[in-house]
Amino acid sequence: MAGKTLTRADLSEAVHRQVGLSRTESAELVKSILDRVTDALEAGQSVKLSSFGTFMVRSKGGRVGRNPKTGEEVPITPRRVLVFRPSQVMKNQINGLEGGDED
Repeated sequence: MAGKTLTRADLSEAVHRQVGLSRTESAELVKSILDRVTDALEAGQSVKLSSFGTFMVRSKGGRVGRNPKTGEEVPITPRRVLVFRPSQVMKNQINGLEGGDED
């Protein structure tokens, strides 16, 4: 199930075609939106896009892991991880279903 990856350039081109902004303005708009999302996540806020899903940052505590090759115990430091939770609308759309409750 290999497919093409949607890139920032693809998003900018879609904005250019559908909204009618210049290519430069479209690229700046996409960059601005992605920067705003990133800034909110860095600040610990959730980002909810209606009918799409929610991006959240979760904190994971430190723990002891194990190297699967050697069996050696290795400390895993605490860190923050990015989590995406798709809306029911998105889940239904991906599965070819209609409707669904908006998240």
